[in-house]
Amino acid sequence: MFNEKMRVYFDNAATTPLSEEVLEAMLPYLRGNYGNPSSIHADGRKARTAIEDARKTVAQHLNASIGEIFFTSGGTESNNMALKCAVRDLGVQRIISSRLEHHCVLHTLETLEKAEQVKVSFVNIDDKGRIDLEHLTALLKEDASKTLVSLMYANNEIGTLLDIQKVADLCQEHQALFHSDTVQAVGHFPIDVQATGFSFLAGSAHKFHGPKGTGFVYINGDNIIKPYVDGGSQERNMRAGTENVAGITGLAKAFDLSCTNMQERHDYIDGLRTYFIGQLKENFPDIVFNGDYDGQYLHKILSVSFPPSPKNELIIFNLDIAGISVSGGSACSSGVESGSHVMAALQPDDLSKTVRFSFSHYNTKEEIDFVMEKLKKVLG
Repeated sequence: MFNEKMRVYFDNAATTPLSEEVLEAMLPYLRGNYGNPSSIHADGRKARTAIEDARKTVAQHLNASIGEIFFTSGGTESNNMALKCAVRDLGVQRIISSRLEHHCVLHTLETLEKAEQVKVSFVNIDDKGRIDLEHLTALLKEDASKTLVSLMYANNEIGTLLDIQKVADLCQEHQALFHSDTVQAVGHFPIDVQATGFSFLAGSAHKFHGPKGTGFVYINGDNIIKPYVDGGSQERNMRAGTENVAGITGLAKAFDLSCTNMQERHDYIDGLRTYFIGQLKENFPDIVFNGDYDGQYLHKILSVSFPPSPKNELIIFNLDIAGISVSGGSACSSGVESGSHVMAALQPDDLSKTVRFSFSHYNTKEEIDFVMEKLKKVLG
C-alpha cells in the first residue's frame, strides 16, 4: 500500500532538489566566510579563492581554459549574453535557430530582429523535433554574411537531442559561430568544448542539483566580446556585480558530482524511464510519446500526449492534487499553465494533452508505481 500523503516530484527538467553535499559546500560562504571577493584583505581573498577554484572545476570538466568560463545568474543570462554580444561585438548579421528553442533564446532573437540588428532564419525540424541537417547546410550556404547558429543540445520539453558534433562540424565548414543552449545537457552528458568546437554554451546550476540563480557561460577564447553588464571589474571585466560566492561554490560542487557520477546516474534514471514507459504503454494504449523518445533522447525527460478527453483537460492540476508534481512543458511562464510552443510547432492541430515527466537519481521505482496508480484514478 502507498502512503496517500506521499509527494512525488517528477519535474526535474524545471528544477532539481539541492543535494546535501552541495548545501554543505555552500554553508561556509553563507555563514562565516562572507568576505567580498573584490576586497584585498584575508576575508576577501578567501572568497576569491573559492570562486577561482569553482571556475577551475567547471573548466576542467568541459576541457576549457579557466579564462573561458564566466559565472552568471543562470541559463537565461548566459544565453542572452552570448547572442547579444555576438551581434554587438563580433559582427554577426544572421542567426540560424529553430522554433523549438527555449524562450530565453527565442525572445532574444525577436528582440534583436525587431531592432534590425540581425536577420533570423529557422531551420526545418521533423515531427520528433530533430534538426534537418540538409536544410541547415542549405541555410549556411545561401548567405555569405557573418552567421551564428544557435541550437539547443537537449530540448527541455520533449528531450530530443541535437547531433551536436555534426552541427559543430557544419558551422566550422561554413565559418559560422556555434552557440548552444546546453542548460538541460551539462552535467548529464560529457561535453568537451575543444573536441566539439563550441563558440558559446550555457549552463545553470539548478538543473543538476545546484542552487538557483547561478550559472555560467563558456566563451571560446577566440571570441573577444565586451562586458555584458557594466560596473565593476568582476569576472575579468565581463560581468559587473559582486559575485554570488555561495552559489558559485554550490554550482561547482554540483557540477563535479554530476560529472563524476554521470554514467551511474544516467543508467539509473534511464532504467526508471524505461520502466515508466512500459507501465504507461500497458495501461494507456492510446497515448503518444513525443520527441525522439526511443532514439537520441535526454534520459531525464519523457513527454507524453494523452488523447483528447474531458478527463484529460485538468490532468496536471489533478495530479498535483493527488500529490504529483509534473508540468505541461517549460516552467518559465510565471507559473501560468499555457500551451507549449514546442508542441504547437511539432503538432499544430493536435488537441491532445501533453504532460512532461522528468526524473532524477533521487526518484524511485516505488514513486513510478505511485504515479501510475494515481494516473489510473485521474483518467479512469
